[in-house]
Amino acid sequence: MSTNSYKNYLKEEHFPHIWCPGCGDGIVLHAYAIALAELGLAPKEVVTVTGIGCWGKSDDYVATHALHGTHGRALAYATGVKLGNPVLTVIALMGDGDAVTIGGNHFIHAARRNIDLTAVVINNFNYGMTGGQYSATTPLKSKTTTSPLGNAEPGFDICSLAEAAGANFVARTTPFHVVSLKNLLKEGIQKKGFSLIEVITPCPTYFGRYNINSSPVANMHWLKDKAVSVSRYQHMTDEDKLQHFAIGTFVNKDRPDFYTMYQQINDCKWEGGR
Repeated sequence: MSTNSYKNYLKEEHFPHIWCPGCGDGIVLHAYAIALAELGLAPKEVVTVTGIGCWGKSDDYVATHALHGTHGRALAYATGVKLGNPVLTVIALMGDGDAVTIGGNHFIHAARRNIDLTAVVINNFNYGMTGGQYSATTPLKSKTTTSPLGNAEPGFDICSLAEAAGANFVARTTPFHVVSLKNLLKEGIQKKGFSLIEVITPCPTYFGRYNINSSPVANMHWLKDKAVSVSRYQHMTDEDKLQHFAIGTFVNKDRPDFYTMYQQINDCKWEGGR
């Protein structure tokens, strides 16, 4: 284990952070800094790419290189950074709106191309920064500011989407499961190819108030009660699955990443090359 301090990866002068009580973003940021420290990555070797949204503000607090882009385009920018300088460790921090609602097309193709970067997606089930509107991951029948009677649309399963598109590493956890969170971040960052770590943390200010409870503590209890291991989830009835979600690793494979394939094709080292 590296003797680096996680504080080397944070701008302590920018704290306290802006996130609401009960929001998991601060816990995820802490775990992110610890993961980088334990991996022994120098801040100058890491590029943290963000878009717009509550979690998109995380670049204000990190001491790595940072690139803050427009809404839904974090993965497009991250792809450019990685292909422009492949030796860098590139990590895109996005919310569900940024990653798979507005940025859904970029998400699918970054996974399909197997770009060697890590996507850390905070899924808070709504657009938390702009008023609590429903997003592409808001669960069916959930209440939001733009669906006060209940959301009529089923939400994306982000992990299933990444798996179907071709990602090399796909995992899900919560800020309640903090040790697992840190370890999965480390695994995803080290993995060659596209990695997704989804972190379920309902927005306490909007989604939580309408669907769970206004208490920050209630949010954490909800995560503890609703999250189950992948193996346990697989043996649940369909009815029980509707009331829970699986956490753990779903995909861990070694398909060649985009840059490796690009080099092979240009060097005529792939099967069928001339």
